[in-house]
Amino acid sequence: MASTHLLTFTIIFTCLFHCSQAQIRKGNNHNPVFEGWYADPEGIVFNDEYWIYPTYSAPYNEQVFMDAFSSKDLVNWKKHEHIIDTTEVKWAWRAMWAPAIIKNNDKYFLFFAANDIQNDNEVGGIGIGVSDSPSGPFKDYLGKPLLDKFHNGAQPIDQFIFQDKDGQYYMIYGGWSHCNIVKLQDDFTGFIPFEDGTMFKEITPEGYVEGPFMLIRNGKYYFMWSEGGWTGPDYSVAYAIADSPFGPFERIGKILEQNPDVATGAGHHSVIQIPEKDQYYMVYHRRPLGETDGNHRETCIDKMYFDENGFIKPVKITFEGVRAQTLK
Repeated sequence: MASTHLLTFTIIFTCLFHCSQAQIRKGNNHNPVFEGWYADPEGIVFNDEYWIYPTYSAPYNEQVFMDAFSSKDLVNWKKHEHIIDTTEVKWAWRAMWAPAIIKNNDKYFLFFAANDIQNDNEVGGIGIGVSDSPSGPFKDYLGKPLLDKFHNGAQPIDQFIFQDKDGQYYMIYGGWSHCNIVKLQDDFTGFIPFEDGTMFKEITPEGYVEGPFMLIRNGKYYFMWSEGGWTGPDYSVAYAIADSPFGPFERIGKILEQNPDVATGAGHHSVIQIPEKDQYYMVYHRRPLGETDGNHRETCIDKMYFDENGFIKPVKITFEGVRAQTLK
């Protein structure tokens, strides 16, 4: 009889726990921002609309396409399926990762990594898709990778496209704990040498692992990156500030990390700035509590603030997420 009561109590407690968790998530306004396993989100604003371009988080051989999501208010999201896939990109066959997108001359350029190459003899690296619309479909722009070799020890993945104040485009990229910056040609078909004749400048800060991102605020260059292992609970984001996109970048500290009461593995982020306002949102992925599958990552948004001295305050990860914010 005692064992029967114990079993009944266990079942009731388990149901109550899961119901309470479901209620927390249901009434949270609204992290994760959309359903499904998605990671490495690139958030951006196009045409008075928010967009997120994530990695489809699955085993490498299943990562053969990318979806996108759009929203008018940061809360309600529309899914745009298969905006690009390996049937269009003939040289890519798996591990399509970490998209980055930018508009240039009325075209939308979607940069991505593919194939997870381990050396200079393998086919893959960083490629580009192009479309007339942010929702795609994206066609292979070059018919080959833009970058398919290792330079300064940086694996050609996790690219971020950055436009400087003078209009020059740069690609900041790199895995394997090395980060490079390269100057892009205006049409994105190749690179431009720096004044000293080099093509790839290493800007790796202390603690860097992958996932670079850069923004300008009040004339300062804020460089952010991911630290730790992407499958572990210690995945996180740190940052530095410099007067130039080339650094030097001295690590200041972490601004995004796990909260054992909310989620683990919070990292590989981007930042959405409300146009012409000093208002910022961090878009990132994290792993729900209790999940042990490395690919079970979900995309979330929480607000990012600066203090009076221009330093980034640690971002609080929440179930609540952010309130509706329309663009005008």
